[in-house]
Amino acid sequence: MHKRIKQKIVFIVLRLLGILIVGILLWILGFIVYNGAEVINWTFLTTAPTEGMTAGGIFPAIVGTFCLITGSVVFAFPIGVLSAIYMNEYAGNTWIAKFIRIMTNNLGSIPSIVFGLFGMALFVNTLGFGDSIIAGSCTLGLLVLPVIIRTTEEALKSIPDTYRTGSLALGATKLQTIWRVILPMAFPNIITGLILSIGRVSGETAPILFTVAAYFLPKLPDSIFDQVMALPYHLYVIATSGTDIEASRPIAYGTALVLIIVVLLINLLATFLRKYFAKKVKMN
Repeated sequence: MHKRIKQKIVFIVLRLLGILIVGILLWILGFIVYNGAEVINWTFLTTAPTEGMTAGGIFPAIVGTFCLITGSVVFAFPIGVLSAIYMNEYAGNTWIAKFIRIMTNNLGSIPSIVFGLFGMALFVNTLGFGDSIIAGSCTLGLLVLPVIIRTTEEALKSIPDTYRTGSLALGATKLQTIWRVILPMAFPNIITGLILSIGRVSGETAPILFTVAAYFLPKLPDSIFDQVMALPYHLYVIATSGTDIEASRPIAYGTALVLIIVVLLINLLATFLRKYFAKKVKMN
């Protein structure tokens, strides 16, 4: 009887904490929606900023954010997935796999500002990319690489070994087993790492500050070697160091709301892809 009372108390506390967290999230979202919805219109979404960023829209920043998200995913996703395949399917519990895991965990705990400085030193200066989309994308790709590696490795570990041995027993090679059996089954969970990485990339400011972000650039990029505006950095600029902070405050709230919507839409798309591939695996 005493244990049941304790259990009920614990459940009540956990439920209250969950409600509190959801309430805080809804309060933050409501605050941003209330202050930012009034400035969002077609002109705001499709034009460049004007009058010292106190008027106009944020279209170049939206395009720049999508460029950086796409570039970082293209850079980090293949490397992260291949690294996880090597560690789980080939290296096993060898010292090199353990070393890679330790380094991956350490890499994941490094502050994002350090990635920005490293990206500036390597991609901007040493490789000569300059402040560009490719430099910012590679820097952001390094930032989210640990997340992709760890989530992919856990997804591969969740596949029972019976599928591997069965495939090998039927005459398939190890590579064929990984490509045709293991990866399709693990892919829905691998998408989780992609969702987490996209969510982090879209809101990072420090790494792009040194590698790609422009203070004011009301035009679209022509190549991957151009600078771009980005929503998180644009939000930081107009909220802290714009030409007229008070006049641009509504635009700051509108930018924040657009950034949240962009992240939400990308996550919904990734979730849809995850469910699609999970259903496809079950059908097969």
